[in-house]
Amino acid sequence: MKRIVVILGPTGIGKTAFAIRVARQFNGEIVGADSMQIYKHLTIGTAKPDPLELALARHHLIDFLEPEDEYDAGKFVRDADRAIKEIGSRAKVPVVAGGTGLYVRALLYGLFRTDSVCRKTVERLNRDVIKKGRRYVHERLADVDPQAADRIHPNDTFRTIRALEVFLTTGEKISDRQKAHNFNQPRYHALKIGLYLDREKLYERINRRVDIMLEQGLLSEVEQLIKDGYSLDLKSMQSIGYQQMGLFLKGEADWSEAVRLLKRDTRRYAKRQMTWFRKETDILWCRPDAYNEVEMKIKEFLT
Repeated sequence: MKRIVVILGPTGIGKTAFAIRVARQFNGEIVGADSMQIYKHLTIGTAKPDPLELALARHHLIDFLEPEDEYDAGKFVRDADRAIKEIGSRAKVPVVAGGTGLYVRALLYGLFRTDSVCRKTVERLNRDVIKKGRRYVHERLADVDPQAADRIHPNDTFRTIRALEVFLTTGEKISDRQKAHNFNQPRYHALKIGLYLDREKLYERINRRVDIMLEQGLLSEVEQLIKDGYSLDLKSMQSIGYQQMGLFLKGEADWSEAVRLLKRDTRRYAKRQMTWFRKETDILWCRPDAYNEVEMKIKEFLT
């Protein structure tokens, strides 16, 4: 199996800088595993690598989709496989870096497979979305499979319908099927490096990062996206940062409340990410400023 280095961890921890250091030392290129950095025009709120960082190491799967485009773990695996193959063809090391746990897990262990889709059920659920709204369908999922509903954003209609379709046609929860599958078929030989900080230090870092994003013009970025015709109802525009700025622009929250919600929701997201990653096995954990502690491990892995 192809050897790859994976850098994972919560938002705001410093994955980009760490991955660039690995790529530069070990002749690598970076494959993004972030479900929001894939979108064009969403730059400040997704903390994309800046021009200097992009110049230090070549990046793949960043800034290549329009905000209205649908994307999922299956498409990510397809695109990441292609990028890893291309990087390997140049005798370089693929360095996968990102905080979207499902993307990383699907890439390393394969996607969960279900029975063939019942088109009639999907069509019926799609009609429910049109007539009653996506929230209604998501609430139906929460009634029958709360674990799946907790993982799927209410605006992610595709995954909501797929999970409901599995239950309605088989009587089984998609969350139970995923547990049984357990993603246990390795696709790559991976060295997984997880970055961590004490919770309070991470939260301080996140709060400071939000302040910097606002100083850089996050609100203006969202205003420009709206001016360019991108609806605040898009899944991408409902992500952290864009959603809270949208609340302010719609008059549903004053500025101090929007900023408070942005910091709170980012901290909560980081907590969910760490909960996910702690369930992973064989992760070599280190602090973001302790690169020297894992340098030899990477060298041994790659030789």
